[in-house]
Amino acid sequence: MRTGIIGKKIGISSFYNEDGSVVPITVVKIDDCIVSKIKTKEKDGYNAVQLASIEDNYKISNVNKPQRKIFSSINIKPKRVIKEFRVLEENLLEVGTKLDASHFKKDQKVDVTGTSIGKGFAGAMKRHNFAGLRASHGVSISHRAHGSTGHSQDPGRVFKGKKMAGHMGDKLRTIQNIEIIKSDIDNNLLYLKGSIPGSKNAEVLVKKSVKNITKL
Repeated sequence: MRTGIIGKKIGISSFYNEDGSVVPITVVKIDDCIVSKIKTKEKDGYNAVQLASIEDNYKISNVNKPQRKIFSSINIKPKRVIKEFRVLEENLLEVGTKLDASHFKKDQKVDVTGTSIGKGFAGAMKRHNFAGLRASHGVSISHRAHGSTGHSQDPGRVFKGKKMAGHMGDKLRTIQNIEIIKSDIDNNLLYLKGSIPGSKNAEVLVKKSVKNITKL
């Protein structure tokens, strides 16, 4: 288990293989990920690498004191995202080490974590894929309703977790076993097969896949 990296989702596109086949891809920009802190089992109870990435326009004087100490200690400009990744003891890195797109290679499988696009307040059909009620034969102005909400006198309440209308999206989601189509080291880009959660310019975490699943 080694450290992942922090990236920014640029958008979706198509990639043409040498045999002429087309693959849908998502382009992820990898800014310099700088190791800002190391956590060890002896001192913190677990081994982890803390990364700082995606440069911001803040002055060092505008950053709060705990984070200011992180940036000033390794003499870098303030970064917007600070994340840590659990690693094995032999995969700990030195403070100040820079990671880029070369951290992952072509044909490698990765897990990508991001915040899904918020959909606002959505109905039961869109949010939970309900079929809805019949389009005719007695159904009156409730075609997209979710049906009965609960029981009658017993238990006299709605069970927790009942699938109903509500806020949809804007949640942390992970897509597993995404294949890396290309690792563009010159431009610090990763071409990932398929889609990943998040809107354009959203921060995503890319780490080595934890499951070995062979997809058809």
